[in-house]
Amino acid sequence: MTENLAALTGDLHTALAGAITELQGDPVILELLRASIEGNLETIAQVVRYDIPVSEVKAPPPAVEYARRLAQRGISSSALLRAYRLGQENATAWSLDRIAAEESDPQVALAAGQAFIAITFRYIDAVSEQVLIVYEAERERWLANRNTVRAAVLSDLLDGSGPDVSAAESALGYRLRQHHVGAVLWRPDGRASGSELRDLEQLLARLGRALGSTAPPLFVAQDRALAWGWIPLGRTSAVPAVEELGDLESHGLRVALGTPAAGADGFRRSHLDALRAQTVAMVAQDRAGTVTAYGDAEVRAAALLAADLDGTRRLVGSALGALAEDTEGAERLRDTLRVFLATRNSFAATAALIHLHKNTVKYRVDRAVEARGRPLDEDRLDLELALIACRWLGVAALPGAAPADQRA
Repeated sequence: MTENLAALTGDLHTALAGAITELQGDPVILELLRASIEGNLETIAQVVRYDIPVSEVKAPPPAVEYARRLAQRGISSSALLRAYRLGQENATAWSLDRIAAEESDPQVALAAGQAFIAITFRYIDAVSEQVLIVYEAERERWLANRNTVRAAVLSDLLDGSGPDVSAAESALGYRLRQHHVGAVLWRPDGRASGSELRDLEQLLARLGRALGSTAPPLFVAQDRALAWGWIPLGRTSAVPAVEELGDLESHGLRVALGTPAAGADGFRRSHLDALRAQTVAMVAQDRAGTVTAYGDAEVRAAALLAADLDGTRRLVGSALGALAEDTEGAERLRDTLRVFLATRNSFAATAALIHLHKNTVKYRVDRAVEARGRPLDEDRLDLELALIACRWLGVAALPGAAPADQRA
């Protein structure tokens, strides 16, 4: 093995580099892989030749450094361990071929092969455990440092301090010079399943695909049940409406979306919009939909109304009269009237949107006017704002509702 070290190292390097796809395209990692292979082969040869106890063997320095670099680049530990398994397989096959070629006595060849396999198995088991410990320690340290840097960069971006864009992109691992949509994701029910962050991250990925994004989103956990995200859109600023997103398999999770915006400033503004949309969903509680998007004009109005709930309740009571009751019947009348006003008092258009007969729409509108106690054109702006408040903020917008911090 010592005499053929260069050739055997080259053969193993070619085999491992081709089989482990995570390593391809990174010349530094590939060069360290070569050095690690050479160091391990040289050490194995010394262990066999001098009968060195495997328990006293330390992983070669290049192998240790190779494990550290994999951890820093976020390459999985499975790629690290697979290299040792494949290396053992190839080195064993090479050695058995040499033994068979040089030893004519089959019993001696068998004993030699068994001895070599036993020694190399113990060696690979011991060394792979050592480098895995190095990998895990480095990965934990590197993630902690990266998260500290990333948190500082993110804070500067969001408070408008204007950090260097290239440095910020490097720290975040995310391209800022494009369009983005900010997202806030959370679990509203407070259930602890142990997989909340993973569920939130997977939901963000599904949402990104639904919005037409082809690049991975930026996911930043805030706690176990809350995360911020940014979905990269590249050069486009067009996204589908919420009703066009289809089933996102949210599993009880909620999402608030900002509006598409470009660059580092757009990164911040879209996030702030998402926080405003989240406020609307948090006030509505269980009446909120899976996705609340600030791109909806009614959501933007509801966000302003949510900032002063006491004033909003007074507005709702004054504008709606008996139509502000917390009943299913009053809610149906409010929803129908809201769509009717949005379609410029068109019975036909309203019927098409809410899938009812035109006569049914007319009946509901007449009943809503009667409950309100005055014509639709009287205080029309207040009426439309009140209906928007009821639609998006739920019972919290109705007169007599308990303050948000007292509601279950």
